[in-house]
Amino acid sequence: MPELPEVETVRRGLLPVMEGRRIAQAEARRPDLRWPLPKDMGQRLSGAQVTALRRRSKYILADLDRGETLIIHLGMSGRILIAPPIGDAAQLGSFHHTHAAPGRHDHVIFDMEDGSRITFNDARRFGAMDLVATSEAERHKMLAHLGPEPLGNSFHEDYLAKTLSGRMTPIKSALLDQRVVAGLGNIYVCEALFRAGISPIRKAGRISASRLSALVPVIREVLHEAIEAGGSSLRDYRQTDGDLGYFQHSFQVYGREDQPCLNPGCSGTIQRKIQAGRSTFYCPQCQR
Repeated sequence: MPELPEVETVRRGLLPVMEGRRIAQAEARRPDLRWPLPKDMGQRLSGAQVTALRRRSKYILADLDRGETLIIHLGMSGRILIAPPIGDAAQLGSFHHTHAAPGRHDHVIFDMEDGSRITFNDARRFGAMDLVATSEAERHKMLAHLGPEPLGNSFHEDYLAKTLSGRMTPIKSALLDQRVVAGLGNIYVCEALFRAGISPIRKAGRISASRLSALVPVIREVLHEAIEAGGSSLRDYRQTDGDLGYFQHSFQVYGREDQPCLNPGCSGTIQRKIQAGRSTFYCPQCQR
C-alpha cells in the first residue's frame, strides 16, 4: 500500500492540473471500488472547481467550490495518472475524442477544463473515494481517528514521549498505529528505526525520552528523502506521470534480509522478523 511519501508525491503531481482548475466532466465507470462510490458522484463533480488539494495521512483531499471535499484513498494498487491535453479540446467539443479509450481498470476519470485527463486506475479495487461536506471532512470515518502528521508541528519530541509513555507494545507497532502518528507505514518505520539505532522489538514505553527525541527528526528526514525520490515502487505504485519512485534504491534495511549491515564498522547481518503480520527488517547488532 502506498505510504505517506507516495501519496504526497501523487498530490504534488496533481497540483498543477487540479488545484485552482475546474473539472469539466467527471465519470465514474463503475458503482464501487472498495466501497460504493458516492451517489451521483460524476454529476456532483462535473463543473466544480478544485480550490485546494491537500493530504491527510495516506489520503488526498480535493476541496471544491461547492462546499464539498473529495476524499481519495489509493488502496493497495490504486494509481492516478495524468494525460496532458491533446490538441484544442474546446474546438474538438468532446474530451472523449482527445484521449485514448479508458482501459479495463480505469474506474474514475476527470476531464479537466484545459483538456487534461486524470485517471484513477485500480486493478484490485481496494481504493476508495467519498464526497463529504468540507466542514465535516476531518470527522469522516476514514480521517477522524488519525494522529498528528509526522511532518507537521503537532508531531514533536514531547508529544511522542508522552504518547508512548507506559506502552508495552513494540516501538514499531506503536509507530504504525495511525492514532499515534498518521501516514507512517512499514517501509519508513523500518528505515527510521535503523537510522535511530532503535530495535523494532523494544517496548515503546521503555525507550528513554532522549532516544525518542532523537527519533522524531530521523522520521522526518527519512520521509523528506523519500518524497524527494518520488516514493518507493515495489509493486503497483507509479507517480502521476507513470514513472517509478526511486527511494527503494536507498533502502538500508527494508528487503535486505541476510545482507550485511550498511553501518560503518558493524559486522551484523540484516534480519527479518514478523511483527503483527508485517515483515520487519533490522540489524540486531546496532539496533538496541
